Amino acid sequence: MTTASSEQRRLLGAFLRTHRERLAPHAAGLAAGGRRRTPGLRREEAAQLAGVSVTWFTWLEQGREVSASPEALARVAAALQLTRAERAYLFELAGRRDPAAPASAAEAPPGLAEAVAHFEGPAYGLDRCWSAVCWNAAAERLFAGWLGGPERNLLRYLFREPQARQLIVDWPDRVRRVIAEFRADFSRSLADPQMRRLVEDLRSEDAQFFALWDEQAVLAREEGGVRRFDHPQDGRLTFEQFTFQPADRPDCKLVLLTARR
Repeated sequence: MTTASSEQRRLLGAFLRTHRERLAPHAAGLAAGGRRRTPGLRREEAAQLAGVSVTWFTWLEQGREVSASPEALARVAAALQLTRAERAYLFELAGRRDPAAPASAAEAPPGLAEAVAHFEGPAYGLDRCWSAVCWNAAAERLFAGWLGGPERNLLRYLFREPQARQLIVDWPDRVRRVIAEFRADFSRSLADPQMRRLVEDLRSEDAQFFALWDEQAVLAREEGGVRRFDHPQDGRLTFEQFTFQPADRPDCKLVLLTARR
């Protein structure tokens, strides 16, 4: 569980207030009643629909530092009729994991799989634990020891497969960066047993991972950057990497590699 910053709390309050005022009483199953100062729901009505106290909801809208459990936030999201993307944004601002989030993206979301399939260069999709859920033929050729093998988790591949150290140019620098990026995702899912088990397994099995993880470095995942490979068949390859989060599945990532000349 992470603690929301003052800026996150401010944004969360503004987000809730805007969506409360956008939701018409009749759309929420309430009678419009008499004259209203706001076009949408009153705070009392939103709190009642969500099954929370008016004081708690008011403080949340005001950006105060209040305890917000995932279950209470889920009820607020349902009461305000948030879309999947809006709900994900709500939980992101609150620093909580959505209890309704998929346990695992064992199967790639259709939109993610379609984007990967239509991309000419290497492309793949990752779930929240950074396990590959879809990839195209170009990616499978590039990452033969990963996408062509039984181990689909990117972190396990990087540290368990000797091929990774030969394929990835500047492997020590790249894995340090990858771990720091993964920690940013891990910090948002501290209560996730799959994430914790992955980290605990790697810490116990690999001394380098243990040392790098305990450096406590945190970085946002790069949207772009040069990636160099020493491929056993194709020789030296250089790509520009772009990473995106699907709007409807923010727990997944889309990674695209374009060749550089």
